[in-house]
Amino acid sequence: MGRRRAKGRNISGVLLLDKPLGLTSNAALQEVKRLYGAAKAGHTGSLDPLADGLLPLCFGEATKMSAFLLDADKRYHVHVQLGVRTATGDAEGEVLERREVGKLGPEQIEAVLDEFRGEIQQLPPMYSAVKHQGRRLYELAREGVEVERKPRTIQIYELRLGEVSGDTFELDIHCSKGTYVRTLAEDIGERLGCGAHVAALRRTAVGPYGEEAMVTLEHLREVAESSREKLDEFLLPIETMLGHWPEIRLSADTEHYLRQGQPVMVPKAPPHGWVRLYGANGGFLGAGEIDDGGLVAPRRLVRT
Repeated sequence: MGRRRAKGRNISGVLLLDKPLGLTSNAALQEVKRLYGAAKAGHTGSLDPLADGLLPLCFGEATKMSAFLLDADKRYHVHVQLGVRTATGDAEGEVLERREVGKLGPEQIEAVLDEFRGEIQQLPPMYSAVKHQGRRLYELAREGVEVERKPRTIQIYELRLGEVSGDTFELDIHCSKGTYVRTLAEDIGERLGCGAHVAALRRTAVGPYGEEAMVTLEHLREVAESSREKLDEFLLPIETMLGHWPEIRLSADTEHYLRQGQPVMVPKAPPHGWVRLYGANGGFLGAGEIDDGGLVAPRRLVRT
């Protein structure tokens, strides 16, 4: 028997969705996939229903590169509520404790924030998708079970204090993959002595992508009513996912061998790291990596 062909349009590219509040990342993905009539689509790291903002969606061949966005740095704008600790670390969870906030101004908050900049250790929250013995932590948390977790090393590249108003303040965060903003807010609240949770969260950047090219779900619905093909104008080329990597252009011969899965010698290639690969005709081929022998090895190739 031959392989079953996926139903739907065979389209490839990246859509920068402005995910609305109240919708899971998967629900947003499934609706957009239906609007496009796409055969294959996936997202690149979940946003909680209580969070909105940038959710890159990959179509077709772009799904082969989705892991690179999962590993990318992220930026968030967050509203932190002081004096209230919740089970989930956000406004959706059951209130566990209320504490007096006292007089906390920008100076006191800024002094504590300095402790959370740079390389820090963070304990994954129970309400997270981290697995323990084959089960997601949030599944165990909903059953009232708490298990021991190991701290993880993360990077907080930027932690900028915004408006401070009463018992709330705003933060702009630039962080590495694996950072839990809810945990960061809780830990800052503990250091301030009053506890805290995330009242609102918006993701503003993922890797090379910012807010500029985001499209709302509402706008996609409007466009789809007039022309499904017009939706394709919102898709970014696959290579934009790797835009910050060095570019390698291959000759016809080296392209042939690379397509067979063989590492190839390329003059003036970088000494190490990941690279974007382009063929002899200038077409994008996919992602490569410089191996220990200095050769360019194919890692994720796309069908052109």
